[in-house]
Amino acid sequence: MLSDIFKQAWEAMLYNRRRTAITMIGMAWGIATVVLLLAYGAGFQNAIEAIFAQWGTNIIGVFPGRTSEQAGGEKSGVKVQFTMDDVDRLVATVPGIYHISPAAYKDVTVQNDLHSYTWTVNGVRSVFQDIWKLDTDAGRFFNGQEDQQRAHVCVIGSESKTKLFSNEWAVGETIRLNGVLFTIVGVLSPKMQEGGAQNDRNRQIYIPFSTMSDLADTKYLGGIWFNYKVNHQLIEQNMRVTLGGAHHFRPSDHNAIYVANLMTQLSQFKILSLALQVLLAMVGALTLGIAGIGLMNIMLVSVQQRTREIGVEKALGAHKRHILTQFLSEALVITAVGGIAGIALAYLVSICVGRIPFYSELALHAEDADIRLIISPMSVVVATGILIVTGLVSGMIPAIRAANLDPIESLRYE
Repeated sequence: MLSDIFKQAWEAMLYNRRRTAITMIGMAWGIATVVLLLAYGAGFQNAIEAIFAQWGTNIIGVFPGRTSEQAGGEKSGVKVQFTMDDVDRLVATVPGIYHISPAAYKDVTVQNDLHSYTWTVNGVRSVFQDIWKLDTDAGRFFNGQEDQQRAHVCVIGSESKTKLFSNEWAVGETIRLNGVLFTIVGVLSPKMQEGGAQNDRNRQIYIPFSTMSDLADTKYLGGIWFNYKVNHQLIEQNMRVTLGGAHHFRPSDHNAIYVANLMTQLSQFKILSLALQVLLAMVGALTLGIAGIGLMNIMLVSVQQRTREIGVEKALGAHKRHILTQFLSEALVITAVGGIAGIALAYLVSICVGRIPFYSELALHAEDADIRLIISPMSVVVATGILIVTGLVSGMIPAIRAANLDPIESLRYE
């Protein structure tokens, strides 16, 4: 019986092939829109994660500020100053820290025999390479022994190398930092960086923290960077408690120290990208709903045109459920064929479009942060669910109307 019903529905579709084809195209366009919008939302989230992934996400940087709350009899407005004791204190009292490095910064004159620039020099420990994922394009990063020996070695950024040495080999060459001679031991791989930025990391230079005292006073630190293995909120809270106790400020005083918690920022972006995906799914569902209205309209016209046929079927003993199944199956077949065509169209469009410029239009070396319309199985499942609901709703109303027709009135219909 069921096969006969589907066969009859298929024959009715072939009889009105132009109308059926137009309706299928509408459903295909609707489902393709849903899939592509979901793919765009997922691509946007992947792009954001790629931006953070270039540095690593389990990273926290803490920088000194001024207190804004009174604590323990201390007045507000006191300047907080970090020393090496704070580095040791964090290692001893905050569980979960993996690598930690003090940091000192200074803008200095960088010279070789032909060029002179003013760039930022960073005094850090050798583990800073692991904290910030600083891969070398040539040579190596300085090691712990060179830090202990106060060696005059440095690692330069990719753009620093280009400006100082053009296409020449830079490792082993010497440069002067504020007149002090340093030997280049490594050149970093390029990082994403907005063009024209004053603090372009591809221009920065890294030297051992112990050697930084030859260029600047390192008694007080510019900041502390570390990566970790535990929950980012817990480790930040423990860090605030530790530093607050040492420097007499409340852990809740966010002006006393400034914390750059990349995982917190990434979580905020994930919430925004999730909201964007929900919005895009709603827009796609509305587009598919318009196609569903078209399907419903066509099925209502089909019911009206086949009123006498319905009357004959009922006169021959067909029950309401048979009529209901007949028209509902016709609507579902149109929906299914249109859905398959729409998903195939979405895959074709995603392949043809390839990469949509996103961050690479604003930043250099940022092609990995561009949006790619990669259709995930979850996107197809969500879009298929929306399609099934649309097809059922659009087909059920005309099918119920057909099933409820009075057989005598239907036979009289002209």
